[in-house]
Amino acid sequence: MRPAPTFPLAPNATIGIVGGGQLGRMSAMAAARLGYRCHVLTPEPDSPAALVSAGVTLGDYEDPAALRAFAARVDVITFEFENVSAEGLDLLASLKPVRPAPEVLRISQDRVSEKRFVNACGIATAPWLPVETPAELAAAVQRLGLPAVLKTTRLGYDGKGQAILREPTDLGPVFASLGPKPLILEGFVDYAAEISVIVARGTDGSDAAFDTVENRHRDHILDLTLAPAPIAPALATEARAIARRLAASLDLVGLLAVEMFIGPRGTVRVNEIAPRPHNSGHWTIDACPASQFELHIRAVAGLPLPPAIRYADAVMKNLVGPEETALWPDILATPGLIPHLYGKAEARRGRKMGHVTRLFPRGGLPGRFGLEAALGPLMRARQNELGLHAESAALEES
Repeated sequence: MRPAPTFPLAPNATIGIVGGGQLGRMSAMAAARLGYRCHVLTPEPDSPAALVSAGVTLGDYEDPAALRAFAARVDVITFEFENVSAEGLDLLASLKPVRPAPEVLRISQDRVSEKRFVNACGIATAPWLPVETPAELAAAVQRLGLPAVLKTTRLGYDGKGQAILREPTDLGPVFASLGPKPLILEGFVDYAAEISVIVARGTDGSDAAFDTVENRHRDHILDLTLAPAPIAPALATEARAIARRLAASLDLVGLLAVEMFIGPRGTVRVNEIAPRPHNSGHWTIDACPASQFELHIRAVAGLPLPPAIRYADAVMKNLVGPEETALWPDILATPGLIPHLYGKAEARRGRKMGHVTRLFPRGGLPGRFGLEAALGPLMRARQNELGLHAESAALEES
């Protein structure tokens, strides 16, 4: 067993990352810049994070033997996604410092606990009710009305584990189709934009919040992030203040992403929180002196936090599935596109394979048509796809 660590962590110390996905990969790359090694716990031998880390423990997130072996090889521990075992993190926390703490994970990985926490902080969310039985669902719909969104309380992401209820006849089939139970019913929120803020918080309580960004989705998966969000400055400031308040209330050490909705009348409601690096912060790698991943590592290692500033406007475009991955040669041949590929072996439908960033001078983020031109082959492929769909529909009608 390694001796108890001292903070700030000295160069060449080892940071343990629970999870082997692309967020762990980019965290490990940021750690290397700061002189740290990373060791990953993952059940997948060729995971994206394992490919760039100094060491790997292959094992399940709930296996005590694997957890102990992992802890013995690292100085401090963090995690890169929420769908890991909080009980496993409890065991790790008895052996080495875990940042963010297991209790933070417990709040964020259960939608009911998350909503209760956010509301207890005096921050608005969509109206919601817990649902465990068909009778409770019927009663919740009576109170919240339709349409509404029924979600699993755990294990949902990228649109998985949720469905929209539009008619009373939807209740039975949708309740039966979603699992694991219990569920949560959320009142439908009419919103003008979806935004997010990422804030880092250190061991001394200091924090650094990146600019508010706008997120646009396609098929329930993040498609584009615009930095900064093209919204009123007062709303952007309010969103950053909400993120800071939540991080402080959690006594967070690490990184927190807060997804929010802006209503038609300028109201801000929190949708979800995630105590880890976030897809909507990938633009910071290329547009900021210190990215979200560097700030995450700095917080975990007990280092000072630099300001979360950007020197350019940016748009981030996810590369999802085999269709967009096939455009990789065109992306590489297009000046101005900054490519990031995650090293995943199989390009499955709906799987995030990488992302592309395009930078603009501060204040120079273009509108819709400018964005389409700036993203080149990615938007041309989208337009071709839409054209094919329109042609097919016309043929069907004829």
